[in-house]
Amino acid sequence: SGKEGGYLVLGNMVYTYVVVTVCVKAGLHMNYWTWLTHLAIWGSIIAWFLLIVVYSRFWPTVPFGQVMAGMDKMLFTSPVFWFGIVLIPFAVLVTDISVIAFKSTVFKTLSESVRESEIRKTDPHSVIDESKNSMSETARLLKNVRSVFNLRATPTSTRVNTEVELRYGFAFSQEEGGAVAQSEVIRAYDTNLPKPGGM
Repeated sequence: SGKEGGYLVLGNMVYTYVVVTVCVKAGLHMNYWTWLTHLAIWGSIIAWFLLIVVYSRFWPTVPFGQVMAGMDKMLFTSPVFWFGIVLIPFAVLVTDISVIAFKSTVFKTLSESVRESEIRKTDPHSVIDESKNSMSETARLLKNVRSVFNLRATPTSTRVNTEVELRYGFAFSQEEGGAVAQSEVIRAYDTNLPKPGGM
């Protein structure tokens, strides 16, 4: 129509871009997608679009939201809106995508290696066994730091297996239904060893 929509159209455009960007960013940082994850991410975007449509049609049926009347038509018929909904979230998230791709390629974690072997449909136990046999540089350095702060000499039988301790996260932090069963993670720790004393 050649008429501008004013600050409300601009505000709704910007807010739509924010909703899409935040939801996609949350999806980028997910390690395990379930139906609830899909519902939360895509449902939030769909709910915002539905809210625009419903709220734009309140007036004159309900004497409320007069300034939003026809907002859905102004937004959804604007090519600038649709161009921005693709361009702006991508431009904002290109750094995140690059960092995630770089980290998962150069500094691959054990869980990423296992996930990759699941996708390739190969046995993930070979990846796990390989990581058990080689102590990482970080684990080696941390073991040395820990021994510097250990003022009392402790017998070898009471020392903590640093490699196993550093390789895994919190208890039960692995995925449900993953290639590595929870029981295997639990059995990776020798519970017969006495607990270490303080520093």
